[in-house]
Amino acid sequence: MKTKVQDRKALQEIKADYLAFKKQSGTARFDHSQDKWLPYVGDKTTLTPFEPHYTYHPAWAARIIAKIKPHKHVDISSSLRFCTMISAFVPTDFYDFRPANLKLSNLNCRQANLLNLPFANNSVPSLSCMHTIEHIGLGRYGDEIDYNGDLKAMNELVRVLAKDGHLLIVVPIGKPRLEFNAHRIYSYDQITSYFKDLHLKEFSLIPDDFEPFGLIENASKEFADQQYWGCGCFWFSK
Repeated sequence: MKTKVQDRKALQEIKADYLAFKKQSGTARFDHSQDKWLPYVGDKTTLTPFEPHYTYHPAWAARIIAKIKPHKHVDISSSLRFCTMISAFVPTDFYDFRPANLKLSNLNCRQANLLNLPFANNSVPSLSCMHTIEHIGLGRYGDEIDYNGDLKAMNELVRVLAKDGHLLIVVPIGKPRLEFNAHRIYSYDQITSYFKDLHLKEFSLIPDDFEPFGLIENASKEFADQQYWGCGCFWFSK
């Protein structure tokens, strides 16, 4: 954690950078009398930092979508960036309890409750719900408090998935626990038991110590059980 002294030092460096930059202006291309002071502290890093869960898991899912080549993909409340990106190469319907006002070709954004999805049984061939079910029933996003809301959501996903269809699920993995009202953390065995009626095609993992490993494809249950707050990526089929 940065201290106030470190922040002051960083601001002094930014001020020195600005003065050096302005000195190079020559015939100025900008009216520097209109310059605003908007310093960003902490961005001078050796490597580009990133949030591992939300960088790796959409990349994992997009690769699977590219592999299976569905005619259309349905996503329930996953990352908006994921949906906007895959809609470039496959028509995508995005559903959320709080619909997104996004306007892009090949992308439809609609409202839906994960506890009562607007699809017939066995009707959706390509489906994803990533980093979502762990929140259901905790009230964080304005949904009703429901202790078993996550289980009900999982049952809905299984219900609507078509025969031979593909379902991409992403949840926090580690020692099972509740961190209210943020999310639940599941064990590998919990998730595979909750989706016992489906076939697990692939399990990939973003571990706690992600820097040396990255995304581990076909990770072991034993390694998943060692995580505190890993990211488990499950590819199921029906």
